Amino acid sequence: MKAIRIHKTGGPEVLTCEDAPEPQPGAGEAVVKVEAAGVNFIDIYFRTGLYKAALPFTPGMEASGTVTAVGPGVTEVQAGDRVAYAMNPGAYAAYALAPVWKLVKLPAGVDAKQGAAIMLQGMTAHYLAYSTFPLKPGHTALVHAGAGGVGLLLTQIARNIGATVITTVGSDAKADLSREAGASDVIVYAKQDFEKDVKQLTGGKGVDVVYDSVGATTFDKSLNCLKPRGYMVLFGQSSGPVPPLDPALLAGKGSLFLTRPSLANYAANRDELAWRAGDLFQWVASGKLKLRIDRTFPLADAAKAHEALESRKTSGKVLLIP
Repeated sequence: MKAIRIHKTGGPEVLTCEDAPEPQPGAGEAVVKVEAAGVNFIDIYFRTGLYKAALPFTPGMEASGTVTAVGPGVTEVQAGDRVAYAMNPGAYAAYALAPVWKLVKLPAGVDAKQGAAIMLQGMTAHYLAYSTFPLKPGHTALVHAGAGGVGLLLTQIARNIGATVITTVGSDAKADLSREAGASDVIVYAKQDFEKDVKQLTGGKGVDVVYDSVGATTFDKSLNCLKPRGYMVLFGQSSGPVPPLDPALLAGKGSLFLTRPSLANYAANRDELAWRAGDLFQWVASGKLKLRIDRTFPLADAAKAHEALESRKTSGKVLLIP
């Protein structure tokens, strides 16, 4: 089979398409013929070495496809089942091995591309809105990268809950997409000072929560956008990691809360995974949650997919098709 391999960390050029042995399932495992693999910033973090993995390795934390084989004692899925999964390495390949407990069956109303597009980013949006800072009607949230994969989904979920959403985006075209997703106000950060605008939009009160996947370039001003006892939810670092800070800073800005969550801790068992994925599939199938797949690439063009995502010119999901 063909698979993308990384032999040394670095730029997109380290992603090479090679022949690799087809995986064989052990106890509690299944082999999935990959129909679509999601491309996410976590893949870039592993590719550059920001997140550590033993070399060489096949990147990719999210895929959908059809089960072709199961290991001894597996009864939850069988060959022929359409499934999707997230937070399991090795998705950039024609076949991938996954623990059975991480597999969720795709309902009839969700196709393979949708399945790969919704799992990682959708469950991230779900835990952010329902668990990390449980949104309620009347809350106001600031969402950075509002036209990105998580941003578009999180905005829709927050609006469906009844919260008000302010977003930041990188261009006027992305601003239109963010408004279509339900943002009440959109700030183009290249032309506007988001801290100043957020304070103006909230009458100087600030927002209840900031959902920030950008990191270094937005973090300091984001803290200044919060109400006293507001929540700073830093769930990514596409612009680079945030420098160390003195916790006393949080007290001085209004007894703020700061958390750095990860999907691995918010979909840590089968019940939690089934809850989040089940909600998402139901919303997609009913039209309550709209997915935007920005573009797809052949598996061999994984480097081009990473370049597209890193350029911040994408709006929505990027997929690899083996």
